[in-house]
This record gives sequence, structure tokens and C-alpha cells, in this order.
Amino acid sequence: MPPEPPEAPRRPFEHTEHGVVRPDPYQWLRDVGAPDVLAHLATERSFYDIATGHVASLVEELRSEMVQRTPATDSSVSIRRDRFSYYTRTPAGSEHPQLLRDLNTSGGSLATDPQHDGAISGGSARESDLLLDVSVLAGGSEYVELGLTAVSPDERLLAYSYDVRGDEVYRLRFRDLAAGRDLPDDVPRTYYGGAWNAGTFLYTRTDDSYRPFQVWRHRLGTPADEDELVLQEDDARFELQLRACRTGRLAVVWARSPDTNEVWVLDTAAPDARPWSVGGRRSGVSYHAEHALLPDGTDTLLVVTDDGAQEFRLMCAPVPRDGHQDASTWREVLPEDPAVRIERVDAFAGHAVLTVRTGFERRLHVYPLPTLLSGVEPPLVVRGNGVEPPLVVRPLFQTGTVRLAPNPQYDVDEVLVADGSYVHPWSWSALDLTTGERREAHRQEAPGHDPSRYVCERHFFPSADGVQVPATVVRHRETALDGTAPALLYGYGAYEYTFEAEWDAGLPSLLDRGVVFVHAHVRGGGEGGRGWYLDGRLSRKQNTFTDHVAVADGLAADGLVDGARIATRGLSAGGLLQGAVFSQRPDRWRAVVAEVPFVDVVTTMFDASVPLTPQEWGEWGDPRREEEFRWMLAYSPYDNPPPAGSRPDLLVTGAVHDPRVMVAEPAKWVAELRHTDPAWSPRCLFRVETGAGAHTGPSGRYAHLAYEAEVQAWLLDKLLPR
Repeated sequence: MPPEPPEAPRRPFEHTEHGVVRPDPYQWLRDVGAPDVLAHLATERSFYDIATGHVASLVEELRSEMVQRTPATDSSVSIRRDRFSYYTRTPAGSEHPQLLRDLNTSGGSLATDPQHDGAISGGSARESDLLLDVSVLAGGSEYVELGLTAVSPDERLLAYSYDVRGDEVYRLRFRDLAAGRDLPDDVPRTYYGGAWNAGTFLYTRTDDSYRPFQVWRHRLGTPADEDELVLQEDDARFELQLRACRTGRLAVVWARSPDTNEVWVLDTAAPDARPWSVGGRRSGVSYHAEHALLPDGTDTLLVVTDDGAQEFRLMCAPVPRDGHQDASTWREVLPEDPAVRIERVDAFAGHAVLTVRTGFERRLHVYPLPTLLSGVEPPLVVRGNGVEPPLVVRPLFQTGTVRLAPNPQYDVDEVLVADGSYVHPWSWSALDLTTGERREAHRQEAPGHDPSRYVCERHFFPSADGVQVPATVVRHRETALDGTAPALLYGYGAYEYTFEAEWDAGLPSLLDRGVVFVHAHVRGGGEGGRGWYLDGRLSRKQNTFTDHVAVADGLAADGLVDGARIATRGLSAGGLLQGAVFSQRPDRWRAVVAEVPFVDVVTTMFDASVPLTPQEWGEWGDPRREEEFRWMLAYSPYDNPPPAGSRPDLLVTGAVHDPRVMVAEPAKWVAELRHTDPAWSPRCLFRVETGAGAHTGPSGRYAHLAYEAEVQAWLLDKLLPR
């Protein structure tokens, strides 16, 4: 007889807010370090392992297939800097990559850059230099992840950081690349982002709630406790981010919240540089800045902002050098086009490359930089309220994506771009910024995989308010959309973030078994621009959930898939989406996978000590305000379990060290769901990482595939029962 699922003790506890009493008998699970909590989580993992034992052979079969599509030795595209070109290589049998470099022996053309394996052309006549082996950093830990890698301007030093727990707290080190050994410098508790600054290094540090709130300057050869504080963000609604500009002259720091930004720049040639604000801070105004050098020796900042432009416009601004400035110094360069969301701008010596979204597709718009900034009318074609750029770069693959690859050099006339889709592994090209000509530079290997066996299509389905919701539908060419095939629906829908179509060695295992994969591009994400995002956040968050269900209902109503065999899956904020549609439409799903789900919405948003909570008020709402409390309470999955007797099978994941969604959220939700439907409770599984593990799952390429094989085996057991 199979074991009974774990039953968490119920301990009396109540929240009372705005006259509403919310019983919370599992509040004790928020004390993650307590022995009884850890014991309960260990019991949950044991139950999961036993309950999925019958699919162990399928897990191994799937994992083997995925490994076969993964090259034994995997190499990245080569990224050219001044003296060397850098790339990563994951050796056969290794979980983690190595960072290597080759000496440049030719001119500046990306298409003739020498590389270790000749993937661009010609090959290298010398042995590559091994700079960093991530597997060595792991030590005895099963988890390791790099935070940053930043080569110094003279290419003699490497700043790098790594995490061996999964809590996104990184140890920062510095390596002498000629000697191949680390310097004594050791900086604890750092975060993502960094920049070299005249022989010093700028980095960010988190507070006790994991919010990056400070920028520090480390002087090589000195103890970390002597580092200099450069900037501190005291408003808990904002977090600081940091990067170096491609010109090598400035570093950019920005304070970010869901709807307001402030940007500072620092002169990287001055070892004691102070940060100066580019445009101040105005509530409800977001902006980002990029540094551009002009042929006449002057420089400027290119600013992408939503000030007076919902879908953003492009401005230019002076570089502040001796004090803060406000937005009165800015000048418009490109006006807003309501049909084109400007996401970012990248400057090169002769061109500006804008990453945009239009028609639910990412594109690159390329403009001649001097003409763009000269004030002379550039050779543009007027289209509606906007303008057509001289060069438009669209994805190579149907329903795929295109993006700029890392391009650290400023004085270039061609750049690397990357194309991919759900069935096409990444392909990198050298793009001529003047002619638009592309020459293949590198292609991600996928042994045995043939993209022509699959079909990717875009469909639209009406939501409850009539809005047409796009969905990317991926299937094997022999799987007909005639209402007979099962489907897996994927969704996210938050933070204006877009999960771009991206190759994963695991997906063909589902497609080859006749499962149709559908990515629902629901409101709250960024697929349709800023307006698409705004229509799925705060008081309009319910649109995210309604859109997801509408896509599933549309797939069934149009006779495309089997309506009785639709599963749904999502991670983090996408896990909230799964929790909401699990509660609101339990009849719609055959199975639900909620990975590290944010499901205890109201309680978490009331607790400012929880990591990221104050920054999240702009995304979900501040429950201290009654109106916002009530709209969150209406959909919070923990507070709204579905009726007993009507629930689909449910797989939930979590990780003890996850700093983004505390493990108590899925733990409490699972306990409440089991209590409110005891007969169904064996069909609810909680796969919790009790050791090292991150928000996005295990680290390492094979560990990731093994995890994916587990999830797929559970899904296939529900969609294609044997």
C-alpha cells in the first residue's frame, strides 16, 4: 500500500487586516530554519520520491534522450575584445563550463576571428588559455553558479563571483590571468553586476532581505572591510543595478522599481569618481542610459524613457561630470511609436541599435549614430506616429527571436546577433550594421536533432474581454491539430518580462511523443509592449489568469487539441499563474506543474522583512491599502483553494535556499490544499530541494536535464497514461 502524504500540523494563527480575519494554521512553516520545518520538508521530499517511483524508468529514458541531444563537449561563440577572444567550453562529462581565451591574430572582422575549434573559420594554431573552471569553484557542493565575470580593460585580470548554495549571495574574487592564480582579495556577500574603475572594482551588495542596495569600490590589494561605499539606496522599494558602458569611459548605476528609475554615471578613469544623476527621480518615470562617443570627440548619453511615452522614446542627454542634472537637459531623438516598444539601446562607433518589440515579435532597429544625433532629419520613412529605421533585423526563424549577443567592443561596424526558437538551437551571426548582411559565426550543437521535423505557429485566442491573446504552438510535424493530441500550456505574465522562444534539449522529448507545446503570451508580460504589461498588473492582474484559461479553452473549442488532456506549467510568478488557474478553473486541467510558486500573496506582501517585498508593491500592490489588499485577496491561491472533489493532479516545487520565493509559500499551499481535500491529497506532490539549490532549479547542464526529465515523466504519466 502506498504511503500516506505528509500532513502538516495545524497551529492556531490568524491575520486581521482591514476588518478581514484570515486563519493561517501553517504560518509556522515560515520559520524555515526551525528543526520541525526542515523535518517536514524532508518528509515531503521522501513522499515525492516514493510517489514517483513508478515512472523511474521513464525518467531515465527521457534523461538519456536529452543527454544525447547535448554535445559531449559544448562550446560557445567567441566574443572578441582588443587582444583576446573569449569563449566558454563545457568538457565531456562535466556539469559546468570553463572560461577560455585565444590571442587575436587577425583583423577586427568577427567573421574571421580565430577560435579554438574553427567554428567561425580557420581555427587556432595555439592552445587556448584556460582562465576559469567553474567545476573547481564548486568544491564539495552539488551547486555552483557564476554571478559575474568581468575582464579588466588591459585584459590582465578577471573579476568573477560565484554562489555554492543557491541563495544568490556571491563571493567576489580576482584572478591574475597571466599567472593563472587568484589574488588574495576576497569580497563576501556581493550581487550581480560590476565594473572596473581605474584599477579598482565597483560591485553591489545586498541587505538582509537580499535587496541590492549599495555600490562599493574595492581597491585591489586591500582588505574588503576597507572598501569604499559609493552609493546607497535607502528606499526599500528600489534595488540598485550596475554595469560598465561599452565605451569604457563610464559605469552606469540605476535604482529600479516596477514603474520608476533613477540613473547615475561614474567616470571610470577616475579612481575616486562620484556618481552623478542623469535625470533625477520622478515617480512613474522609467529610464535607462547608454554612453555614445561621436567622431568629433564629444560624447552623449542615449536615454530610453517612458516620460510622456507609454511605449518609450529615445532621448539624448549631456554626461553629468560635476553634479546632478535633471531631465530638462534632455532632447528628443526618436518620438514614441505606439506600435513599437523600445526596450533598450546599444551604442557603437557608427550606429545605435535599438531592441524593440512590435507585433509580438522582437526586432533590432539600426540607425546611423551621427545622423541620428546631428539634429538633421535622418533618412527615415514616416509610419503612423513613428519612423521606420534604415535597417530592420527580424528573427531568422518563424515565431523565433533575435537579440544582440555580448559585444564588448565599441569601435566596430559589425556585431554579433543571436537567433533561436523552440526547435532551432542558437545561431550567431556577424551582422554588418550598414548593409544588414549576415555571416554565420557559430551554431549551437544538438546531436541528432532535426528542426525540420517540427512546426512552430502563432495562434490567437479571444480572452473574456475580447482581447486577442497570442500563443506559440509547437508540435511534431506528424502531430495533427485535429483535437486528438494532448497539450502542455506554459505561461508567466509578470514584470513586463518575456520568455523568448529558446531551444531546450528537453522539449523534443515531449513533441516526439505527440504532446503539443503551447506558450501563452498572457497580459502582464512584455510580449505586446508596455500597454500589454500594464493591462496585467496591479488591479488588472486577473487578466493574466483569464488570458491563460482563454488560450486553453480556445485550443479545445477550435478543435486543435484534446480538451480533456491539457496540462499547464509555470515558474515563480508563472507559478502564481498556475496557482490561480488551478483554483479558478480546476476543471480545465488534467495536470498542473507549479514551480517555486508565489502563492501566499497577501501574507508575503504584508511582510516587508521578506526578500524583495517592498520592491514588489509596484507589481502586485501594497496590501496596507484596503483596495489593493482586496484585489490581491481575491486571487491569492493560498487564500482561495478550489472546491474539493474537482481538482487536477498537482506537482509543486520549492527550494530551501530560494531567496525569491521563500520555500514556505509552496509548503503552506500544499498543506492547505491537502487539508481541504483529503481524498485528493495523494495526487498532490511537493518536490522540495532541501540542500543546495536555486530559484530555477539545480545547477549544471546534466542536473538540469535530470530535473526536466522528472517533470516531464510526471506530466506524461498524466497526459499519456500507460
